[in-house]
This record gives sequence, structure tokens and C-alpha cells, in this order.
Amino acid sequence: MMKNTLLLATLVACLFFSGVYGYTKSEIKTWCSQTPHPHPCEHFLSSNSNYGPIKQKPDFVKALLKVTLERAKYAGSHTLSLGPKCRNKRERAAWADCLELYENTIQYINKTVDPYQKCSQVDMQTWLSTALTNQETCRAGFKELGVTDYVWPQMSNNVSSLISNTLAMNKGSVGNSLPVEPSPPNSKFPSWVKPGDRKLLQSSTPQANVVVAQDGSGNFKTIGAAIAAAAKRSGTGRYVIRVKAGIYKENIEITKKVKNIMLLGDGIGKTIITGSKSVDGGTTTFKSATLAVVGDGFIGQGFTVRNTAGPQNHQAVALRSGSDLSVFYKCSFEGYQDTLYVHSNRQFYRECDIYGTVDFIFGNAAAVLQNCNIYARKPPNKTNTITAQGRTDQNQNTGISIHNSRVTAASDLQGVSGVKTYLGRPWKQYSRTVFMKTSLDSIIDPSGWLPWSGNFALSTLYYGEYMNTGPGSSTSKRVNWKGYHVITSSTEAAKFTVGNFITGGSWLPATNVPFTSGL
Repeated sequence: MMKNTLLLATLVACLFFSGVYGYTKSEIKTWCSQTPHPHPCEHFLSSNSNYGPIKQKPDFVKALLKVTLERAKYAGSHTLSLGPKCRNKRERAAWADCLELYENTIQYINKTVDPYQKCSQVDMQTWLSTALTNQETCRAGFKELGVTDYVWPQMSNNVSSLISNTLAMNKGSVGNSLPVEPSPPNSKFPSWVKPGDRKLLQSSTPQANVVVAQDGSGNFKTIGAAIAAAAKRSGTGRYVIRVKAGIYKENIEITKKVKNIMLLGDGIGKTIITGSKSVDGGTTTFKSATLAVVGDGFIGQGFTVRNTAGPQNHQAVALRSGSDLSVFYKCSFEGYQDTLYVHSNRQFYRECDIYGTVDFIFGNAAAVLQNCNIYARKPPNKTNTITAQGRTDQNQNTGISIHNSRVTAASDLQGVSGVKTYLGRPWKQYSRTVFMKTSLDSIIDPSGWLPWSGNFALSTLYYGEYMNTGPGSSTSKRVNWKGYHVITSSTEAAKFTVGNFITGGSWLPATNVPFTSGL
């Protein structure tokens, strides 16, 4: 009996590796040799026969997506089991971040393989970029809270490697359906926008579904209560929450399940959301946000978000957004270090004000800031850095593009001597940031950009400046790093426009927020 079982197992193995299940071991090795991390690719593809035949590159991408999703689910399940092993509040805080980030990762990878989900090649690259960013954020949480003896499981590293492989192979490939439809002729809206939503969004002041007012004149007294009610609504159409003037001392999180929310305030400095969480106060950077938005399709208009932890408490986020296809219009974000966390996915900011000191526009989204005011505040250590972009993989379609904006001193920095302000520094290996047609005040140091640590990332980053103006815009004394570029070609600069960098023409018209598609 034992001999027959062994013979059967041997026969199955031979059939698998001879191609009966769609591919041989040598074929797997050939395909995986084209990826940045061939070893986990070979190991996990060889251990499962359910990925279908691999004849062409799209077949290989599909197989990679499936195995990546499988490993992400397994790692997420293991992460859940680690909860009882957390020894203190800091470990538990970092663990909770990882749990949320894995759930988000699984959701986005699943969207790339779901046959009922519309997914272009750009969508796929965006969602995979987010999945990899989530892995990095998870690791960072343990590090910044000083959990030095935490051993990151090898399988989590495998998930990152598998995502990186899929990003590399998907680049220049195709998704599982046609690209997002452009707007139909003579219409401001793509065809997928429902007629009822078109009428709502065409209104200069959208009709509110609910009203938040501290004096009791609305449906709710807190924004959090209105968000909780929105989570229970039926349907996924646009849901408008009007927030009347007032100071709302709340930390608000709009989760991945709460989609298509519009938060409509009475204006900058009138509707104010304020909190004071910080890393020095015991939370991760990820969880320090006064307002955190993850649910896709978010629109924010006419309010101020503050983090009042102050410069002495280091990382303290005002807004964190991981909402895909999100828009912020005529909003203000006020903090010191890490004010605006453009965490992941595609984001657009128009006519917004951003205040801060250290790395105060940071993250790894594909983000465009257009017609915005960027205010450097008085820093505690005589140095300001405006951006810290977090791209860790050269195939992520992420970066920070600042277009037709203004960089100047906040009131507390005006007239202060000895402070150096830089356009950015490379937080991660492939950091990517461009300033285009932006007015740079005299506060900008002539060198323009600041190293992170020694020569780290100076040859792999992409920093660019194109047709900027103002006394701080001269590039004659800029850094001479390999990755720094004075952009002179409009074709090169056009890569970072709303139309190209975040494919804004296919989704921004439906938000009714003004935008310039090109240069």
C-alpha cells in the first residue's frame, strides 16, 4: 500500500513538471529569470499548479498576481495571529497598523484578478504600487516606535518581492480589461457616472445628504457620527456630508469600506478639524493623522485640517490619504513635521494651502498639487524640507508633482535668519518629485535639494524642475546628483501633468473640481 502511494505521488510530480498542468519547471525558471526576485517567483509558482498555462507574458502576469494574492492572504492571516503576542502598547499599535494594511493590500491585489472588476494596466500598476507601499508602511511602524527586537517574518518579505516582480512584469503589459473610458463627447462626465450623480456634481453647492453642526441644527454634532452613518447607507453613490463652521476636535478615519464620500465645509479657517496625535505621543506616523481617508473616490472641499502636536513631537500628520481617485479642493493642511501624508493611490489637490517644516508633503501616492500655496514654517532645527517622496521600487507609478503653485514663508518664518529651506530629500531609494511652473520664494536654498544620508539614493532618485519662477528658482547652484534634472523638454515635463501622471481626464471631470490637464 505504501509503495503504491509513493508511486502515485511520483507520477503526479512527473506529470506536473512535464507540463501536464500548463508549464514545466524549466519554463518557470525562464519566466522568473526576467523578474527582480527570481527565487521566490520560482519557489511559489512551482509549489502550486492552479495558475493555468503560461504561454505569453500576460499569462505570466496573471500567474504572478494569483500567487501574490495567495501569499498576501497567508501573511495577513499570520499577522492576525501575532496580536496576542504583543507585549505592550507600542507593539500593539504597530501590529494594528499592519493588520489594516494587509487587509488593504489583499483588497487591491484581489481587484487586479477579479474578472468583474474593470482594471486597466494603469489601474493595476497603481494598486500594486499601493500594495507594496503598504508593506513598507507596516515595517516602518515597528521601527519608529522602537520595537527593535521584532523579527519581520520571511513570508512578509516574500510578499514584497512578489509584488515587486508583478510590478516589473506588468509594466508595459495589459490589464484584465480595456483602459478606463474617456469622457464621452460634449459631456463633462465619463459614462460610468450615474445620471443622478451628474446632476448632484454639476451643482456649485452640492445638496447635502446630511449636515453636521455643533449647535444641533444639523443631523449630527460630530463628523465621526456622520461618517459612521454613511458607512451603514445602502448603495455606493456619492454621499455628501455638509460640515458647518466650527472647530471639531476629532480624529476621523474614513475606512476602505466607506466610498464616494464628499466632505463639504464652509471654507478654510471656518470649518476646522483638529487633533494632536504624534509619534512622540505614542502612535505611529500612519495613525497620527487628524483626518485619514482610505475609502476610494473621496472629495474634500472647503475646510482646514490641523495637527497641533507641535514641532517638538516630531511626526504628526494632519491629513493622510490612501483614497484612490481622491480630490481635495480649497482645503488647508496645517502642521509641522509630516503634515500632508500622500500615502498611496491617485490623488489631486487644487487651490490648497499646506503648512509645515520637516518633510511636510510626503508619502508614495501618485499625487499632483496644482495652484496650491506651500508655506514653510519656522523649524526647530533651522532646516525645512518640503517633500520626502517614498518610492521604493523603480516600477511604481508614484511621485509628487507640484504644478503652477507657490512656495513661500509662513508668517512665523518671515524675517527669520539662518533657516535653510529645501525642495525635498530622498526618503526612499527611488524618490520622485518635480516642481513645474511654480513660484519659488527666496527662502529656497540655492542648492535646492538636501541629501537624506550620505550618498543614499542620489543616483536612483528622480528630482526635476521645469520653468519655475521667483528668486529661489535659479538652478545655477543646484545639486549635481545623477538623479537631479533641470527639465528643458516639454515632452519630459508633460509626463508629470494631471492628464498623464494621474490620468485625470478619465475621472476628474466627474468631481466638478477645476483642473488643468496639461502644462
